[in-house]
Amino acid sequence: MISRRRLVHTALALPLATLPLRSTAQARWGRVADAAREMEQLHSLQIAQAGTEVLAEAFRGPGLNRSANIKSVSKTIVATLTGIAIDRGDLPSITATLGEAAAGLIPAAADPRVADLTMEDLVTMRAGLDRTSGANYGSWVSSTNWVANALTRPFVAEPGGRMLYSTGSFHILGAALAEASGQSLHAQARDRLARPLGIDIPPWTRDPQGYFLGGNDMAMTPRALLRFGEMIRQGGIWDGRQVVSRDWLAQSFRPRTRSPWSGLSYGYGWFLGGSGDGRFMLARGYGGQVLCVMPGLELTVAITSDPTRPARSAGYFGDLMALIQGPVMQAALG
Repeated sequence: MISRRRLVHTALALPLATLPLRSTAQARWGRVADAAREMEQLHSLQIAQAGTEVLAEAFRGPGLNRSANIKSVSKTIVATLTGIAIDRGDLPSITATLGEAAAGLIPAAADPRVADLTMEDLVTMRAGLDRTSGANYGSWVSSTNWVANALTRPFVAEPGGRMLYSTGSFHILGAALAEASGQSLHAQARDRLARPLGIDIPPWTRDPQGYFLGGNDMAMTPRALLRFGEMIRQGGIWDGRQVVSRDWLAQSFRPRTRSPWSGLSYGYGWFLGGSGDGRFMLARGYGGQVLCVMPGLELTVAITSDPTRPARSAGYFGDLMALIQGPVMQAALG
């Protein structure tokens, strides 16, 4: 087990400052580690503030340097790749329609309105199509064509209306990115994110047509997850390179809709909440996989948890938010 009394240095360690913390700061972050250790579903917790890694501990699970399933934090990765695709000209804009970007994905049996769905409808999960998540997830991934299955579902809301949390929306988006760019979603994640960040994103689940699953089951080490978060906190820059544009991030962090489950606002792949210095951008995955960025406190928090157990807003996920908005923020404020 890694001691909370020292910083961790490995070949994949973040290029963050590693000046020794004062004893008072050690005590503050030690109290955070103590609180986290009591959460038996939590695997690892890493925190960086102002470019310094102040806490990195694996309480249980595979550790900090082995890949973990980040579950629906994958949606935030796909949203970021969408911004990069727009930055590079693969997509003309976030308002490009599916008919314009990837008409070949649209099955003949689809409602005519499907062609007019925009990339924004998909990245905000406001496509209006019947959800593939929750109770519908098993039958969806058991189908012979995941894209066609998602696109031939009935409309249960107006496109651009309310949020319908659905991995199918992100899978369609990921397939559209592949068609528009000529690169698989994995190749984009590898070339456009992993390489600039100096991390690894190994291949993950593919559908029967070969499209990588958009919005679930990506794997990253906890250290890689923190590094991605730090790039986002620094305005899309890593090691002097603009990985994703500041404009895309600014647009991503504007509330577009609201989650009916947590009540949090939602932008382009990020849950949004808090105010003032406590304003946060949050990526969330099943089981309690969390990446939280608080620009006002120069803070990035990466959490991995048991991916086989639920983390409901009124349960374990609520406990994680209480940890972040309580002991973590208190320690960050000094």
